[in-house]
This record gives sequence, C-alpha cells and structure tokens, in this order.
Amino acid sequence: MTISMYQAAIPVLTKVLGNLAGILEKAEAHAAAKQIDPAVFLQGRLYPDMYPLVRQIQIATDVAKGGAARLAGQTPPSYEDNETSFAELQARIAKTIAFLQTFTPEQIDGSEEHAVTLKVGGKEKTFQGLPYLFEFVLPNVYFHTTTTYAILRHGGVELGKADFLGSH
Repeated sequence: MTISMYQAAIPVLTKVLGNLAGILEKAEAHAAAKQIDPAVFLQGRLYPDMYPLVRQIQIATDVAKGGAARLAGQTPPSYEDNETSFAELQARIAKTIAFLQTFTPEQIDGSEEHAVTLKVGGKEKTFQGLPYLFEFVLPNVYFHTTTTYAILRHGGVELGKADFLGSH
C-alpha cells in the first residue's frame, strides 16, 4: 500500500485544524462559564519568551495553507494576523480549512521532489517536497496546535487527549 502526498497532507492538516477549532470552542465556553475575560486565554503563553495563543494559531494556519500551496506550486494566500477574539480565530481556521479543501490530489501528488523555497527565521531555505511536508509542515502545525492545547489546559480549560486527536 502506498500513500500519496495529497493523502499525507490535506486530510491530515484539515483534521488537525478542525480539532484546533474544537479546542477553541471549549476554551470560549469555559471562559464564558467561569466569567474569565477571553483575553486571558488569547494572550496566554506558557513562558514569557513564547508566543501567545493567538500567534500560535496564526502560525499553525499559515504553515498549513503555505504547505499545501507550495506543494501545489502556488503562492500561499496572505492573512493579516489581526485576530483578537475567539470568533476571529475560528474564522481564520475555517478559512484555512476551506482553502485546503480546494486542492485536488492531482495538484499535490508528485510533489515529493519539487523544490520548495521559503524564508525560515529570516533566512531562505530550500526543501524537497517530501521532507518539506514531513520535516517542516506537519511538525510545525502539530507543535503550534499542541502549544495552543497546553496554554488552554494550563489555564484550566477541561481538555483531554481526545480533544487533540479528534474522533477517528
């Protein structure tokens, strides 16, 4: 059995972002139930030198949409990074999922050896498609999703492993 680049990318990214949206729903409900200012969570971070939750979600969505677009040989769309509420973050996630769903297997499959060049940490870096997906895109999306989960869990939001993994 083989797996295609499309199968390894689009359904996985879509599921992770959908799970992220579910985690945010729980956080918003928790904030409302406990009468906690949503900004406490939206600007929450695990350590002072880490990005706040809002930025974690912006990066996760940027990497997901950028990964799909670059594997398909397209320029990724640019988002403004100006979200300040749960609703705006949910809209960003939904917009990213909708973008991911525009790709077809024909656009992504066969991109294993395509050169992908982007700026990482202010420096230009070139990957081949397969390592780009498995060593950059997926780990980054999981890292920023996990960090979002950890910020919210640390803040008292009742989340469990099933929220992160989603239903199978």
